[in-house]
Amino acid sequence: MSRWLTEAVPRGRVAAFRTLIYLFVAADLVVFTPWVRTRASVPGELYQPLLVGRILPLPTPTPAMVAVIFWALLLLALLAATGRAPRLLGWSVCALYLEWMIIAMSYGKVDHDRFGLLVALAVLPTAGRARHGDTTRTEAGGWALRVTQIAVICTYFLAAWAKLRFGGLDWLTGSVLARAIIRRGTDLADLIAQVPHLLIVAQFGIVAFELFSPVVFLLPARWRLAMVGFFYSFHVATIATITISFAPHLAAMTSFLPLERVRPLVWARRLVGRGTAGPQDPAGPSADPVPVGRDAEPAPLGGQPPAVGRPVGP
Repeated sequence: MSRWLTEAVPRGRVAAFRTLIYLFVAADLVVFTPWVRTRASVPGELYQPLLVGRILPLPTPTPAMVAVIFWALLLLALLAATGRAPRLLGWSVCALYLEWMIIAMSYGKVDHDRFGLLVALAVLPTAGRARHGDTTRTEAGGWALRVTQIAVICTYFLAAWAKLRFGGLDWLTGSVLARAIIRRGTDLADLIAQVPHLLIVAQFGIVAFELFSPVVFLLPARWRLAMVGFFYSFHVATIATITISFAPHLAAMTSFLPLERVRPLVWARRLVGRGTAGPQDPAGPSADPVPVGRDAEPAPLGGQPPAVGRPVGP
């Protein structure tokens, strides 16, 4: 079991995952959860902190406190995305983002799509230093990715457990998706809703998919990637029909992917190099091919062509 938990992965994969996660945290502040800043204007008596907020305990949010967390977290997340000081910046981002989420979720609604992201932020500082493109393997980085993967799959499995625990079999045969389509459905969802019994079949399929999601750990590498691709397609369908985004969960799920193969900066340099290569560049595509093989003649001395009728050389 310990060998599976600490299966070594390329350091380049850890570096790419770290950059992606911290850049997502920065994007989350300004794109997905900017509304958290409005919590500072809500009366303090409406603040009902989550259990972790009561245990620590954490203060009631104020405008100054929320502003400091926002700007500090935004700056530190961008710095952490560079890979520098992975422990210091990593733990700082983890603590600040946890407080950001406690503020966000302490007013009556808790989103379960943040679990995998929070676990990723908690374990990434333990992975140590990693550079993009580094092929050497690390067990510490493998453990960080594996724990994040487990959190992602637990999000699915425990979601199905909650559906059956609180909704019972009525969740499967009720009008859950129908109500979601009425509230926030798209034109595509309206077309699907017209097919008899299709929404009921979809509800059975959702619960089955979530319950059997741990199977992904038993599959060979190629089939595992195919199943993760199915996970992503499921969320694409969710966004296209009932406009529910699981963006933090999708970011954490990249822990399953061979991210070391994604090198946008290298690709950009290659494109720039192709655009600036001139026709006289000896290393470019216009350079004369060098003959190789048994029949190739040796190059003349001094770069001069041989005289007609005389052999090459002194």
